[in-house]
Amino acid sequence: MAAKIRKGDKVIVLTGRDKGRTGEVYEVRPDAGTALVRGINLVKRHQKQTQNQEGGIITKEAPINLSNVAYVGKDGKPTRIGFKIQADGKKVRVAKSSGVEIDG
Repeated sequence: MAAKIRKGDKVIVLTGRDKGRTGEVYEVRPDAGTALVRGINLVKRHQKQTQNQEGGIITKEAPINLSNVAYVGKDGKPTRIGFKIQADGKKVRVAKSSGVEIDG
C-alpha cells in the first residue's frame, strides 16, 4: 500500500495527550504503522553512560500510530489523503478536503 504520510509532512495529532499539536514527520516506520514527529509524544528515558554519550535522563520522541495523526493541508486544517493517477500515468497524493495535489 502506498504511504499516505511521508517524511517531511506537517501533521496534527488527533488523539492522546498531544492532541491538537502539530509537527513535522522525520521518520516513518511502515512495518509498525508508526511515525516519529519532531516535538510530539516526548518521553523520558534513562541513558547509560558510554564513551560517546553522556549518561542521565534524556528526552526523546516516541513513535505515534499513523491512525492518530492527520496531514495538515494548505489551509492549516487536518485532511485525509487520497491518490489520483495523472494523464501521464504518474500517481500523486491528493488532499481530500480541497482536492489539491500534494507535492512530494
